[in-house]
Amino acid sequence: MKSRIPSLNWLRVFEAAARTESFARAAEQLHMSPAAVSQQVKSLEERLGAPLFVRKAHAVTLTEAGRAYLAPVQQSLMTLEEATEGLFGRTREQALYLNCVLIFAHGILAQGLSEFEIDNPGLSVVMNTGNSAVDFHQGFVDLKIIFGNPHAYGAESDRIMGEWLYPVAMPDVAAQITQPADLLDWPLIEVGTHRSGWRQVLEEVKVMPGAARMVFADSTVMAMAMARAGRGIALARAPASDAEMEGAGLVPCLAGLRVRGSQAYHLVYDDLRALRPPARKFRDWLLAWGAAQGWD
Repeated sequence: MKSRIPSLNWLRVFEAAARTESFARAAEQLHMSPAAVSQQVKSLEERLGAPLFVRKAHAVTLTEAGRAYLAPVQQSLMTLEEATEGLFGRTREQALYLNCVLIFAHGILAQGLSEFEIDNPGLSVVMNTGNSAVDFHQGFVDLKIIFGNPHAYGAESDRIMGEWLYPVAMPDVAAQITQPADLLDWPLIEVGTHRSGWRQVLEEVKVMPGAARMVFADSTVMAMAMARAGRGIALARAPASDAEMEGAGLVPCLAGLRVRGSQAYHLVYDDLRALRPPARKFRDWLLAWGAAQGWD
């Protein structure tokens, strides 16, 4: 079956023409003639079987199909450019490309990245953060720091650390919680994507989870913000959430209550032997730094 994937040149020309809304301006940027731009766009439209532009006297505008096609074309070109620069460009020995779950980046890495870069002069960390699986499957990246199942993100991994769960709230709320049953007087803010959560904590203190009023957040950062706004009681996920908890002005409820979570943070990559030098240096540093911090 013949592939419908168009020529890369056609896609570059289409993107430039769409962005500038002009074949002439696209031609200037690409060092081509306007006629060549027009011809390549026409070839692309014939391959796709749909018009991408409405031609006007001195400009062009995208059709509905053209507008829908532009975003994935731009994303694909950007991904290819990042991968090429990261693997073969002048910065390949100087830049490390890292994807990291937001709470770990904010609560853990922010404390140590300056130390890493001081110890490795000329090497900088290019980091993107996210929470959903989609965030970790876009663009070129050397390493990923994820929470949960590492096999969903890469072939090889190192365990970085686990987490401890305990209830946190604003001081006036926490002061009213003197025994486990008092937790049921407040909405409990749950992060639904985590395997460990309120059910595990409530079972640990012999409180029936079915009696709780649950409200949901998409991340620990949002759960902490909701608790700060008085929406209920959140779960700290120490130590990654320590900075977020303190910044939100939250304090522990029921001193001494700490429940071991069932998931962990992992450093993920495809092949240890194929890691670029910056990525290998970062891996070695992160594992050594974590051991020195006493992560478990």
